[in-house]
Amino acid sequence: MSTILLTHPDCARHAPPRGHPERPERLGAALAGLAGLDLDRRECPEATDDDLLALHPRAYLDVLARAAPVAGEVALDADTWLSPGSLRAARLGAGGALAAVDAVMRGEARTAFVAARPPGHHAGAATPMGFCLFGNVALAARRAIDQHGAARVAIVDFDVHHGNGTQALVEGDPRVLFCSTHQWPFWPGTGAASHEGPHGTIVNVALREGTGSAEFRRAVESLVLPRVAAHAPDLILISAGFDADARDPLGGLALGPGDFGWITTALCGLAQDHAGGRVVSVLEGGYDLAALSEGVAAHAAALAG
Repeated sequence: MSTILLTHPDCARHAPPRGHPERPERLGAALAGLAGLDLDRRECPEATDDDLLALHPRAYLDVLARAAPVAGEVALDADTWLSPGSLRAARLGAGGALAAVDAVMRGEARTAFVAARPPGHHAGAATPMGFCLFGNVALAARRAIDQHGAARVAIVDFDVHHGNGTQALVEGDPRVLFCSTHQWPFWPGTGAASHEGPHGTIVNVALREGTGSAEFRRAVESLVLPRVAAHAPDLILISAGFDADARDPLGGLALGPGDFGWITTALCGLAQDHAGGRVVSVLEGGYDLAALSEGVAAHAAALAG
């Protein structure tokens, strides 16, 4: 049973201004890392309004639709831009995450990876932020619960930046565990280890600048994996950011591709124990193209077993 890859060429049509780190070439770099793997390759469907309304209000969808340019670029904030292809690309990313959950929960595959952009883990319910428009992984968690009867879902985010949007979208639901490893203190300023959420389902692992493989793995083994096991999820979701690689221009951690493969293997092991092997991973950050390609290759190889 092959791992499913969901992607779409139109995800490269999201085109921030020249020089922006979240550039279209990221999609090609991610796909290059998957070239040697035997994957069930599918196209992302576009998320519908009803899909997005599970977490994002209608007024927010309307704001984005009005802001979308016919030509050129429009800044939503200092980091987050719209071009003519951006909303379709973002809807494809969200739709890919939802389709991956549908396929895995129906037993079509045990694992799936969504190679799409822009990323999603900084988007709030009604706020674009940090290159992100829609909360792809939070939407995926809601989909598993609302449409597939999952009693509990665990999200693990190993991007170098704290997934503040995902945390805000899920922390009110005790069925969803959110674990994030990230550089601290660092942008976006959230993710303190002391923040556990109203139900104690938030696990923030704050890593100092320069943290390397050994310290990262110890933190994951002591703080993340036991909490995921105790939550006993029916599905594990991964926000797979590769900007914790030592080569990344936006991060200050010192990980490498082997670390991304290692944490993925560990999470797949927990999924075998608690979730019938079900893991869905969604691409987030990673802005050095070689590091992104190598990180995706190690991550996807682990997903594929």
